[in-house]
Amino acid sequence: MARKKRAKPHAEEASEAWLLPYSDLLTLLLALFICLFAMSQTDQKKVTEMAQAFSAAFNSGGPSFFNKMGPNEGRMADIPYDEDRGNSAYIQEAKQLEQVQKQMEEYIQQNNLQDVLSTQMTEEGLMIRIGERALFASGSAALGNQAQQIVPVVAGLLGSVNERVLISGHTDNVPINTAQFPTNWDLSSARALNFMKYTLAQNAGLDPRRFSAVGYGEYRPIATNDTEAGRQQNRRVEILIARNYQFNPDEGGEKGSSLASSPTGTLPLVDTPPASIDPTKEHATPGTRPGEAPVPVLSDVPTPVQPPSDPLQTK
Repeated sequence: MARKKRAKPHAEEASEAWLLPYSDLLTLLLALFICLFAMSQTDQKKVTEMAQAFSAAFNSGGPSFFNKMGPNEGRMADIPYDEDRGNSAYIQEAKQLEQVQKQMEEYIQQNNLQDVLSTQMTEEGLMIRIGERALFASGSAALGNQAQQIVPVVAGLLGSVNERVLISGHTDNVPINTAQFPTNWDLSSARALNFMKYTLAQNAGLDPRRFSAVGYGEYRPIATNDTEAGRQQNRRVEILIARNYQFNPDEGGEKGSSLASSPTGTLPLVDTPPASIDPTKEHATPGTRPGEAPVPVLSDVPTPVQPPSDPLQTK
């Protein structure tokens, strides 16, 4: 009987099938690291453009969660990209206010009004101070004296800017008790209101929505009330041309933040005191709740006069 031959064992050849999943894994890892690198080098402009494209594609131009992306929430879509790179708006506004201050100072020098008229640049804006004796008689809110000379000049300068304007009336601490003005609150409010109305009458191009008036009575002094000279300084009207932009040092001085969405925005009248006031002093207001603005008292406004052709040359 013949013996059955056994087949020789089949030698398995080395397979390279593992190379395919290995190459796929390497490709995926490479793609992952490329994505991570790209995310770390985000271009805000491109992200914004991409978000707008997705919003238009998936939401037909309507609101989208992409609108809430990025560090400049609510502002990036309102202003050009280049404008958001620095404090250019703040710097431009500051130069404009400095030009207005220069013109006002030239007028003061030319007309020797240093005793009744002054300017001061603050973080809030450009402050123009006018002494009581240049505008009003003692205890009166009717414009007179040098008002016909000074107010048209101020109105002309206010027409050259677009910022908001706050006009505030101030008195000394000497009590007043008349039928028309029971308190200094009433007197200062009436003076501020009459000055504002007279200023608007001098320049038809002024937008009334930019203006507001408030009376502070004797509670915002800039000098001591213990002397006659100090009380005279405290009796005044202030015109604040408020900044629309504020310098932002938190981002290395490379970005300005807007204070108002439009020139007709609302300026806080009570909560933010002017720069001339000592913030360490508390000012009590008898009979008035905190944050409550005084009620202006209307008074007769003098007949408007026509402004001169060149207000800065008025003498």
